[in-house]
Amino acid sequence: MATQTVEALIQGGKASAAPPLGPALGPTGINIGQVVAEINKKTADLAGMQVPVKVIIDTQNKTFTIEIGTPPTAALIKQEAGIQKGASNPVQEKVADLVIEQIIKIAKTKEDSLLGKGLKAKVREVIGTCQSMGILVEGQPAQDTLKDIAAGKYDEKIASGKTELSAEEKKRLEEERKRLQAEMEKRRAEFEAKGKQMIKEMEGKENKFIRKALAEAGIPMKVIDELAPSEKEAAATAAAEKK
Repeated sequence: MATQTVEALIQGGKASAAPPLGPALGPTGINIGQVVAEINKKTADLAGMQVPVKVIIDTQNKTFTIEIGTPPTAALIKQEAGIQKGASNPVQEKVADLVIEQIIKIAKTKEDSLLGKGLKAKVREVIGTCQSMGILVEGQPAQDTLKDIAAGKYDEKIASGKTELSAEEKKRLEEERKRLQAEMEKRRAEFEAKGKQMIKEMEGKENKFIRKALAEAGIPMKVIDELAPSEKEAAATAAAEKK
C-alpha cells in the first residue's frame, strides 16, 4: 500500500481547508471536508491549543487515518492554569498556581515525549517548565516544590497517579489565579509610575542612559520598552503606523 503523510500544527477544534491543511491535502485527491471534520472531532477537547496532526493517506483507494499528537507541555500547563500566557518575567511575576494532581495529569499526557524515566521524573520536568513560566506549584515557587519532590513529600500522590480535582480545589485555584493576576497588575502599575517619574527626572539625557537607569532600578524590560523604546523598536513602531 502506497501512503503519503501530511503533517500540520492546527488549533484544536478549528482545522479548516485553509492553509496549512488545504493546500497540502488538495493534490492527494482525498475529501478535505471529511479530513477536517474528523480532525475537529478528535481535537475538540484541545480547543485553544496548537495540536500536531498527521494525516496518513492511502494514495490508491483515497482513504485516510488521522493521528493526533499532544500539544506542547507549556500549552497544557496554560490550559490547566486557565491563563493565556506565562509571565514575561518569571522571576518577578507569578501568574497562576497548580497542584500536584494537575502536574501529574500533564506528565501522563506527555508521557511518551518527556525524557524522564518514570512518572516522578516526568513530573519534575513539567514543574521545571512551570518555573520558566512564572507558575507556582502547590502554592510555592516551583523550585521549592522540586525540593519537596526530591525529599519524597509527593511520592504517594505520584504513585497513585491521581489527576482529578474536587470542586473545592478547583474553586481555590481559580481564586488564587485571580489574586495573582490582580497582584501582577498592581506591580506593573507601580513599575510604570516609577519608570515615568525617573524618565521625567532624566529629561534631556540620552535614551540609552535612561534605559540603563530604569533596568538598574529593577523596572521589567517589557515596561522599559514601552516607556523608553530603543531606536530599533521606535523605528519598527513608526514603520508599522505608516502602513
